[in-house]
This record gives sequence, structure tokens and C-alpha cells, in this order.
Amino acid sequence: MQRILVMGPPGSGKSTLARRLGTEFGLPVFHLDQSYHRPGWVPAPSEAFRADVERITRGAAWVIDGNYTETISPRLRAADTIIYLDIPAWLAMVRIIRRILTSFGQVRADAAPGCPERLNLEFLRFAWTWNRRRRTRHLALHQTFGGRVIVLSWRHQNRSLPQK
Repeated sequence: MQRILVMGPPGSGKSTLARRLGTEFGLPVFHLDQSYHRPGWVPAPSEAFRADVERITRGAAWVIDGNYTETISPRLRAADTIIYLDIPAWLAMVRIIRRILTSFGQVRADAAPGCPERLNLEFLRFAWTWNRRRRTRHLALHQTFGGRVIVLSWRHQNRSLPQK
């Protein structure tokens, strides 16, 4: 595993797993939220975001966390492994609320500079409806992927990392 995509609902633990994989396998880690957002939670221009994703995927080895389906093609072409974190909506909400409470007003390590943790009702709605609206579509993307696909259900996420 040299080019790993970590995907899943908001609050599923994508960034945490990406950091662990990066440490375990000695791979650079890229959080797509850092490429997508500009200070103040302003979205990057589409062309700039796509160019940054293309640049990242040209690297020899990496772990990329995030969904952003508008840039999924270059990531799927370059990746050798997809890890999908499959958790229920209620658990995602618990994790997101805990993250807000513990990091409110601070910029997390996986967030873009100038984007402090905040309470955003639109984002909470997005996270709550993720599984109903997006889960099937994301898992279908993985069906066409030629590499290794690992789906970790929430009951198994605290087990050991996949082997090299």
C-alpha cells in the first residue's frame, strides 16, 4: 500500500486513520479539507482545487483523506487502496459534536489554515444525511476500482491497521 484513499462520512475518523497510516507506513498525508478551503471556510476555486489534487496524486506515495467526488477520478486512477469507514449517522454525530466541543475556535491539524472549528448547522445536516444520500453512491464508486478496497465497519475500526 503506497497510495491510499481514506473515505467515509464526516466524523468517521478519516483524518485520524490517515495520520495513523502515514505514520505506520512512512507515507505523506494529505487532508483534502486543507486543499478545498481558504481562510474563513471559503471554498477554493474549482480549478485550483482540482490542480492541487492532481499535483498530490502525481506523488510516488501518499495517504489522502476526504471525499470530494468532483476530484475522485484522478485519485482513483492513482490509488492502489481505498479504505472506506462505514459508520452509522448517530456515531458520526457524536464524534462531530465531541470534536466541536473540544476544538471550538481552534484550527485542527487536518483543517485548512484560518478555518477554526465552529458550530455549523448546515454541516451537521450534511453529516446526518450522509448515509441516506451518499453512502450507496460512494460504495458503488469502489466497485469499479481495480485496486484493494477495505470497508471498515464501525464495530471494527479500533482494531489493528491493515498490513503492508
